Amino acid sequence: MSSLRRILPGALACLATLAATLGSPVLAAPFAYVSNEGSGTISVIDTASDQVVGEMPAGIKPRGLAVGADGRWLYVSDQPNNSLQVLDLNARKPGPAVALGESPEGVSISPDGRWVVAAIEGKNEIAVTDTRTRKLAFAIQVHGKNPEHAVFSPNGRLLFVSAEEGDAVDIIDFTSRKQVAQVAVGARPRGIGFLPDSSRAYVATENANEVFVIDARTYAIVARIKAGLRANGIAVHPGGGQVYVSNGGDANVSVIDTASNQVVTTIPVGQRPWNMALTPDGKKLYVANGRSNNVSVIDTASRSKLRDIPVGKLPWGVVIK
Repeated sequence: MSSLRRILPGALACLATLAATLGSPVLAAPFAYVSNEGSGTISVIDTASDQVVGEMPAGIKPRGLAVGADGRWLYVSDQPNNSLQVLDLNARKPGPAVALGESPEGVSISPDGRWVVAAIEGKNEIAVTDTRTRKLAFAIQVHGKNPEHAVFSPNGRLLFVSAEEGDAVDIIDFTSRKQVAQVAVGARPRGIGFLPDSSRAYVATENANEVFVIDARTYAIVARIKAGLRANGIAVHPGGGQVYVSNGGDANVSVIDTASNQVVTTIPVGQRPWNMALTPDGKKLYVANGRSNNVSVIDTASRSKLRDIPVGKLPWGVVIK
């Protein structure tokens, strides 16, 4: 028994080292990647310690971002370069860039990890990159003007696109690669989030200060929820019970109960909160505060802010993997 006690700690240490090297999800908390459009960088936050553990260059003005299914590649829109920056997360350095079109904005990835889509403001289209080749595959024209975000439904069938200057949401059938509907919403639609079962989408409208709830099967508006001043980002809890809305003019985040479609509380954060992301377990919400140059961390259970993490200049978006 005494010899076993001497051997076991060393064996466990070796196993822990090996698991960390292989990227074991059991021993390693996910990372939050924050695009800093003012400093041209991505800040890397360890969500276990809530410390910045790295920084990567990401073009001139990084905004939208998404992580590949294998966690190896980070895809980031770079507005001035009209490109999709592809960053190697293992080496934490830039890889090849993909030419997209004038002024790319929001970025998301299909549930199967195959496609990365970017809203192209200057061409009123969605550029689609194949993650297998890391090359532009095709583009889908939208009817609305100045697309801001393009977000997949969790089942991968639909793509909802917020037309920032069209006061509408364009709905694309991704299989046929065609727009199938347009839903009029409030002025200046921005962030979009789906319930986990793909049944409803929540859309923040910045100039209307409302969240519009759209039935993803009938495309009908089923609720309008009063939010804060300049409602912007949307994040949906993985359990589906709560939707979070960042209110850029009020420096806070509203929490919507999805059963009642009512705001149940409001949580103060930094100045000009933009886009947000939740940890996979739904326990923490990370909010990019553009004018505070930090990220607020919210405990979703207590609905309170835990801390602020300094990052780069003008943080715009967050993705967690």
